[in-house]
Amino acid sequence: MHQAISQPTLIVHGGAWDIPDDQVDAHLAGCRRACEVGWKLLHEGASALDAVEASVRVMEDDPTFDAGRGSHLNAAGQVELDALIMDGATLNAGSVAAVQHIRNPISLARLVMEKSEHVMLVAKGAERFGREHGLPVCEPEDLLVGRELERWRAAQGNPDRLISQAFGTIYRDTVGAVARDAQGNIAAATSTGGMSNKLPGRVGDSPLIGCGAYADNRSGGVSATGHGEALMKVIMSKTTCDFIARGLDAQHAAKAAVQVLAERVKGLGGVIVVDAEGRIGAAHNTPRMAHTYVTGGGDIGDIIARIQCD
Repeated sequence: MHQAISQPTLIVHGGAWDIPDDQVDAHLAGCRRACEVGWKLLHEGASALDAVEASVRVMEDDPTFDAGRGSHLNAAGQVELDALIMDGATLNAGSVAAVQHIRNPISLARLVMEKSEHVMLVAKGAERFGREHGLPVCEPEDLLVGRELERWRAAQGNPDRLISQAFGTIYRDTVGAVARDAQGNIAAATSTGGMSNKLPGRVGDSPLIGCGAYADNRSGGVSATGHGEALMKVIMSKTTCDFIARGLDAQHAAKAAVQVLAERVKGLGGVIVVDAEGRIGAAHNTPRMAHTYVTGGGDIGDIIARIQCD
């Protein structure tokens, strides 16, 4: 029996935080490029997994975002990257954390999912696994941009350990994508460079199943962004999917999950969502969240790009 063909859906985000006015255009452009690449694949019949990986890779390569090239530096002046990808058809997932020599950690996470018996690999072990499977490596300096070096230098010697505390600004550009393909399968992916001036070895929500992302064909797919320590406490992405399972559509589930984040742990963040019917949702309680999406039979020109304000 052939599986029914349905209309694909894709939504990507470039982080929920206090995006400054002079960075709005760059965030919209970056999200739009990511959406264009992913949507082209979906329109040609590719899987949701292929679409979310490709979309996230675009944002990892864009220095606008805190993922891949352009990531924040930890307290030791190092880039440490985390990523997660999940297949809603099988509940298989792959994740990596604290990697330093990988330009596109989302592709390494997919390798972990498809080429190993594990779900999560970290640091040097994850990098070794990537090299063994032909994934290109890079020097840490290849991931560094001047903006982040200046932020790190400014934070040194400040009594507040995190630069977000020191400057009263939320610097969290975690990127993510969620897709539903023509076969009705859902996938989600999230990638990040973490928090500025974080302790070396710190891992947030992004690479943790149910926290940074979750996908289940029976409910939906989610990618989360924001303050990782808070998102972990409420298992943000799985909580959103649970709201869908209880009967809410994607948008109402997104709003309900953000309300839980705020009320239970006073957390800041947001989610993008695709439910099992292909409907999209996006909600946040930060000043702004950048995202783009396209649904139904739309073409590239139908991509909707938004800086969503609270």
